[in-house]
Amino acid sequence: MPPERDLFANFERMRREMDELFGDVFHRSGIAPRKRAGFSPAVDVSYADDPPRAIVTAELAGIDADRLGLEIQGRELVLSGERRATEREGRVYQQVEIEHGPFRRVVQLGADVRAEEARAVYEDGLLRVELPLAQPESRRHSVPIEVSHADAADAPDADAPA
Repeated sequence: MPPERDLFANFERMRREMDELFGDVFHRSGIAPRKRAGFSPAVDVSYADDPPRAIVTAELAGIDADRLGLEIQGRELVLSGERRATEREGRVYQQVEIEHGPFRRVVQLGADVRAEEARAVYEDGLLRVELPLAQPESRRHSVPIEVSHADAADAPDADAPA
């Protein structure tokens, strides 16, 4: 059974990029008030050579480590969790930009990894996941080529006169 794909992960990334590009104009103007639950954390993906590995860093400030989930499904790293709201009674907020609520972020990896050897460290609000790359099989395998008898019969005989 193929792994479940998060179809909305790319839409959430695109929404975040559009918000950055236009400064969230639609939200501030009241044209399209934003009513959504949760958020999508920012993620960096890089690759290192010695030893060969993928490195995924996620910005998760303000989230308790016990509220984080991490799963590897083939070439996908799935981050999930929840940031609790920090609003306090008796306060009047002028501005609230720190997003909170549940999240689920699917990160596409550009190579196969050895999931059982993955390591994750959460420090100073950053989750760093190192995933050793799976080495492709380097041994060669020859594949014999069969000749169809029908094709051999239709081919002109090299010894026959033209």
